[in-house]
Amino acid sequence: MFIDHTKIYVKAGDGGDGCISFRREKYIPRGGPDGGDGGNGGHVILVASHQVSTLIELRYQQQYIAKRGEQGSGQLCSGKNAPDRIILVPIGTVIRDAETDEIIGDLTVLGEQKIVAKGGHGGRGNNHFKSPTRQTPYIAEPGEKGEERWLSLELKLLADVGLVGLPNAGKSTLISVLSNAKPKIADYPFTTLIPNLGVATWGRSGEHHFTVADIPGLIEGAHEGKGLGTQFLRHIERTTLLVHLVDVSACESADPVRDLKIVRSELAAHHAQLMEKPFLVVATKMDAAGKQVLKLKRHCKTKKIPFFEISAVTGLGITPLKQEMGKKVEEAKAQMV
Repeated sequence: MFIDHTKIYVKAGDGGDGCISFRREKYIPRGGPDGGDGGNGGHVILVASHQVSTLIELRYQQQYIAKRGEQGSGQLCSGKNAPDRIILVPIGTVIRDAETDEIIGDLTVLGEQKIVAKGGHGGRGNNHFKSPTRQTPYIAEPGEKGEERWLSLELKLLADVGLVGLPNAGKSTLISVLSNAKPKIADYPFTTLIPNLGVATWGRSGEHHFTVADIPGLIEGAHEGKGLGTQFLRHIERTTLLVHLVDVSACESADPVRDLKIVRSELAAHHAQLMEKPFLVVATKMDAAGKQVLKLKRHCKTKKIPFFEISAVTGLGITPLKQEMGKKVEEAKAQMV
């Protein structure tokens, strides 16, 4: 099961209370206050890790509470600090405050971490409150309360290239040819129910690589909840390049240009910034292509859109497409530096 959105409750540990104590030893008069400080409560920390790939574990365990600090004791002994509560999340997890929707963190790098609830400080013991006029203070501070909140976690896959298109456009087949991904492939709509992620190599000796994700098929009205809706479109928000796959086989749509426009309009309805990303158009299933491919080709030429023709079955056009995808990704990354 692929879970890419969930809510959890986090509670940091309270600080330990300070101690009220007085030194009382034989032959030592006027020992004075010697109450130690309380220990600090544990933080709750989210850490980006390769050990998890979805948020499914957090769906079934929604409460995460850190331990409180140890109480101080006599002889100026401070209580132990409580250990932090570590929660592993997939790389690409966006953390929001569930009540305000404010973004607290965005974990995009392996090992990156974010304190989402700070532990309370330990209270001071009565040793801190002595003075010339108050030599026997019966005062100590209680530990501070740890922070607590509900968090909304959202996973956005980190991929250089996003494959989009109508159902059965050939996205899963293409990603299986381009990379080491093994998605489910069948001849019926909505075969892909979760995004698939793979790594493609390119260059003369395969010295370069890029990551590619196929997004479950969109249909007209997806932004209104039809089909699979836009529940997986969040995963192409981080992509550098979009690749629009259009099925031009004779048994499919007689108007591939309309098919392309449907997907483009659904992307725009989800997030306007997706329209600003560089993109390619790929005519798939050329081994069974009909005359309608010429209409799509003319449209792309008029709009000056990079156009490729491929057949994943015969291997037609796969290498040139992979090289172009790699070059576009490298160019985009160079501009970001």
